[in-house]
Amino acid sequence: MSGLAGKRFWLVGASAGIGRALALRLAREGAAVVVSARDGAALATLVDEMAPVRTERCEHAAVRLDVTDRHGAAAAFEAAGEVDGVIYCAGAYEPMSARRPDVDALETMVDVNLTGALRVLAACVPAFCERGSGRILLVGSLAGYRGLPGAWGYGATKAALIHLAENLRCDLRGSGLTVQVCNPGFVATRLTDKNRFRMPFLMTAEAAADRIVRGMARNRFEFAFPFAIATGFGFLTALPRPAYFALLELAGDRRGRVK
Repeated sequence: MSGLAGKRFWLVGASAGIGRALALRLAREGAAVVVSARDGAALATLVDEMAPVRTERCEHAAVRLDVTDRHGAAAAFEAAGEVDGVIYCAGAYEPMSARRPDVDALETMVDVNLTGALRVLAACVPAFCERGSGRILLVGSLAGYRGLPGAWGYGATKAALIHLAENLRCDLRGSGLTVQVCNPGFVATRLTDKNRFRMPFLMTAEAAADRIVRGMARNRFEFAFPFAIATGFGFLTALPRPAYFALLELAGDRRGRVK
């Protein structure tokens, strides 16, 4: 068992993709889940599909939340009731080159991926600290490890989310809170459906949810998957920038020759 049975989590970004699969997976582990997203109908359907769970902190619930609403997170946290932790899984993505910027899409990615997380954390972290317990899990991405072509905007927000998790880990030391960040590789969702390139080691949302539950159970600060890509990105983060840029140029030249 994962040790998550009997817990109650607020999962933000639960209507589709990884968030939806994770809600179902947590319910199977015996955890109650308060699911939040913009689509109220999708949340109601999800609650109906989750395995019934009732804990000391009540059962599953759906609380509609648009993370871009400046004041919505505080109201949603209050409506959620008492929870043992928060999982931030809301995400926006548009593949984009700096040569052809879409400012509206860039602002949406920043607002959903980063500012939305700050709004949610500002709502719940003080309450967790006052109680002396709680779990914070931010779902980032391997795209946040280093700058990548075609990821303008998205990669920056995920890098900021990883940095935010580090800030929290340092700032909340001794508070009784557990801080974690999860960095997946390519997961088949409506977001990655936008990509027009081959995605190595592409996994299902259900497989990603399984790995997230295992990572939560181990209580490690950071966990990333799949192993092959995470190891590769770990190597890339260790490279000096000149070497990294040279490697990217070499990879680009090889793709050009293949074409």
